[in-house]
Amino acid sequence: MRVLILVENLPVPFDRRVWQEACALRDAGHEVTVICPQMRGYTQEEEVLEGIQIYRHWISGEAGSMGGFITEYASALWGEFWCAVKAWRRGGFDVIHLCNPPDLLFLVALPFKLFGGVKVIFDVHDLWPEMFEAKFGKRGLMYWAVRIAERSTLALADVVIATNQSVLSAVKRRGKLRDDRAFVVRTAPSRMNTAAKPDESLRSGKRHLVGYIGVMGSADGVDYLVRAAEYIVKTRRRADVQFLLMGSGAEHADLVALRDRLGLQDYLSMPGRVSDEFLCRALRSIDLGVACDPINAYNDHCTMNKVLEYMAFGKPMVMFGTVEGRYSAGEGAVYVMENSAEKLGDAILALLDDEAHRQTLGAAGHARLTQDLNWERSVEQLLAAYQAAA
Repeated sequence: MRVLILVENLPVPFDRRVWQEACALRDAGHEVTVICPQMRGYTQEEEVLEGIQIYRHWISGEAGSMGGFITEYASALWGEFWCAVKAWRRGGFDVIHLCNPPDLLFLVALPFKLFGGVKVIFDVHDLWPEMFEAKFGKRGLMYWAVRIAERSTLALADVVIATNQSVLSAVKRRGKLRDDRAFVVRTAPSRMNTAAKPDESLRSGKRHLVGYIGVMGSADGVDYLVRAAEYIVKTRRRADVQFLLMGSGAEHADLVALRDRLGLQDYLSMPGRVSDEFLCRALRSIDLGVACDPINAYNDHCTMNKVLEYMAFGKPMVMFGTVEGRYSAGEGAVYVMENSAEKLGDAILALLDDEAHRQTLGAAGHARLTQDLNWERSVEQLLAAYQAAA
């Protein structure tokens, strides 16, 4: 089949899940094209990478406000539609694979389904209504518009895939989906250099190194980790811990400013987006990883890539105890069951001071990823979903 994948919030190959799906479909013999935004250092309008055609479009920027979301999504939909027209003219496609958020991509897919007979697969990365409520803290008119967009996408889709069972259960209920049209395709890292050489310089001369990798947006809770670092340094008076927070996003500049106001420049490194090489060296070097996504109705449904990446490198974790976070990490993490920077800091220090416990947790997380949550199982489900759509 000729497959067109649409993703709005990250470019490929930076978006590891989408890129792994594209490569898996290519390996299964499908002809794959991806449309994504120009951002995060990936600005080339067109390229063929590892046999996959990529079209990238201009986007207004990552939103941090209601007006920003409207501008971002309007520019994205315009760019995606014209890239899709270009792909249609150059060779066409049989399946259009929509990756949310947002749940507005059905507007791009609709004319191709109505007039071209194209099948639609909806790849639910996040529950967009819950994500919207978590970002803005209320349910207003825009929230209900988001719910309508989700229902419209579910109605258009021939097959739905989701990152985990709780997300799938929610969309099956909302979209009244049949079991044979709904599949779980879990995210799992498969292309990372877990044998990279550690880089001890990242410790900045300190005994312990605590890591974070991921997006820095309003829903990601990185401010909890910055506050936890302040508590560790100033209240617990620990000068032997270095923090390395890798990633970018709409809140990155504000978080750097918070770090500086708290006087943590000597203890907290925030390099922004890093290369894959740097990331793998860092993950090999850290003593533990942190997932600080706060407990709420949105994050409870999310499978966090950072958790799986820590597990791939056999690193123990401290994390707020979200439902899907606990399912993913299993016995590989210490869970903080309250959204508290101080309790997060206490848990980090307790684990740093217990090397044997760190080793046990790291081994358990790595075993769970490689045995129960490996990417090969997800590929089987992905291909089954495409077979159902055919």
